[in-house]
Amino acid sequence: MTTDDQLWLSQSWSTRSARPGEASDAYNFVTTENFDAHVEAGGFLEWVEFLEYRQGTPVPDAPPGMDVVFEIDVYGGIAIAERYAAAMLLFVDTPSRDEQRRRLVGRGDPPEKVDARIERGDLERSLAADAGYQMLINDDLETTVAEIQGLINVARGDRGPSGE
Repeated sequence: MTTDDQLWLSQSWSTRSARPGEASDAYNFVTTENFDAHVEAGGFLEWVEFLEYRQGTPVPDAPPGMDVVFEIDVYGGIAIAERYAAAMLLFVDTPSRDEQRRRLVGRGDPPEKVDARIERGDLERSLAADAGYQMLINDDLETTVAEIQGLINVARGDRGPSGE
């Protein structure tokens, strides 16, 4: 895997509990009350109620000169693009619905959540295509990361360290 020291990952907030085995820093896990207070204070670029919990994208506080990465749903991406015209929208998808199901089950989601997420994924694919997202298929993580880095480099006008 490559790393890009000019990228800063925005940490989304969520009112759900961490899944078994999920990293404690995957989200800023907060109570509903803390989340609502942050909404009232104008602390989110966007937020949504999603499958029985809330999640939101905080106003970023990235160091100067950094490119901000948001790991968010399609609706959130559309909201970000409305606010930041230069935003690059990438939709990273699974190779198939069967593979999506396998990955969701593998992370410990219960069957009813898996079914709801797959149904929502069908809608999100369509919305992403209509909103102008660049569509990527994550069938191999290293290849997908390299594709994303290449898109970032092109957007920056940087063909890589050798200038090629």
